[in-house]
Amino acid sequence: MDAAAIRTALQDRRDELTAELATLTKVTRDPSATIGFGKRVGEGTNEAISRIERVGQADALTTTLADVDRALDKLDEDTYGVCDRCGAVIPPERLEARPWTGLCVACASAG
Repeated sequence: MDAAAIRTALQDRRDELTAELATLTKVTRDPSATIGFGKRVGEGTNEAISRIERVGQADALTTTLADVDRALDKLDEDTYGVCDRCGAVIPPERLEARPWTGLCVACASAG
């Protein structure tokens, strides 16, 4: 396991997530952009639904970003590859698929 390569991959992923979040959460200052919740599905309702979906996407990206930051911290602490919950070694295959994971498969499945 090459710590430098892992760190680079995690930092690249962090940069991607940060850029995605910035785009997703950019506030438009269009005074004509109003949201209506009338009885008919119209443009305002569609915009409201779109904004709700973007909030969900932003939440998911924020969670992944926190996982990436945690993985970077674990590299610094020399605990990368160790499950945060049970202390077991996380299989290399799992770390290859999700380098930011902090949980082994069993703990991740347990919720």
